[in-house]
Amino acid sequence: MRRGLLPVVGSRVVAVERPPCPRRPIRFTPRIDAFRRRVVGRRIDSVGRRGKRVMLGVEDDQWIVIEPRMSGLVLLADPPTREHLRLRLRLAGNGPPELLFWDRRGLGTVRLFRTGELAREVDARLGVDALEVDALGLRDRLGASRRAIKVALLDQTRVAGIGNLYAAEILFLAGIDPRTRCDLMARPQWRRMAAAIPAVLHEAIRREGSTLRDGTYRNALNDPGSYQNRHRVYDRAGIACTRCLEGTIRRIVQAQRATFFCPVCQLRRGQHRSVTIEIRGDSPAR
Repeated sequence: MRRGLLPVVGSRVVAVERPPCPRRPIRFTPRIDAFRRRVVGRRIDSVGRRGKRVMLGVEDDQWIVIEPRMSGLVLLADPPTREHLRLRLRLAGNGPPELLFWDRRGLGTVRLFRTGELAREVDARLGVDALEVDALGLRDRLGASRRAIKVALLDQTRVAGIGNLYAAEILFLAGIDPRTRCDLMARPQWRRMAAAIPAVLHEAIRREGSTLRDGTYRNALNDPGSYQNRHRVYDRAGIACTRCLEGTIRRIVQAQRATFFCPVCQLRRGQHRSVTIEIRGDSPAR
């Protein structure tokens, strides 16, 4: 999402609109009139992210922070529907004419901060970025918890950037049962998981995310991602495991979210013979 929005850098905001929406309202701060006064006429200097938040750096030391959550999209093209459009920034310059935030379920947020506020209201509330954490960092942040590891991975205050789908894929690649309690995990499991996190996330980013059967997720140009074609376990319940060739993918519910895993090669203790994952700086872990 961040990469797809890069063409807006250098554009100037000429108008800010909150289209009428009959659906559940999103969290939007400050009020639209104050938001408009602070942003209109300013240049967009950067597009970044913090965990699963899109960060638009606006001149005069300001940041537009968009958190799409489960059903939100930040787009440079026509949205999937008009009635779920939540924000339109009209732009002038050599880039796209507008930037849109669309959210079907109304779970997302749009907030405007000064840099000092950003550190207090966003950075301080998020854990280490998932693409920057190592095995020791994972163990330090999660190892004392009695929660199941799959549930703990979704806690953005501990590790920021892992969503439900990717947590299931990460644990499969690492050969770890998603029901394993964090405080019962062994050091080799933390190492395998630390190697699996960037392997899964970088591949998903290259493939522009996963567009599931409901079609909700789209990239910045309103096109589908392709990582769904690479899923190893997610949304594959009842299908034979392609790694161990012995198990059948199961679906369970953890913390009200669907989890998919192979009960044969994802172990609570030890490591199944079929699991091989490259750990940076080491030979393949078996």
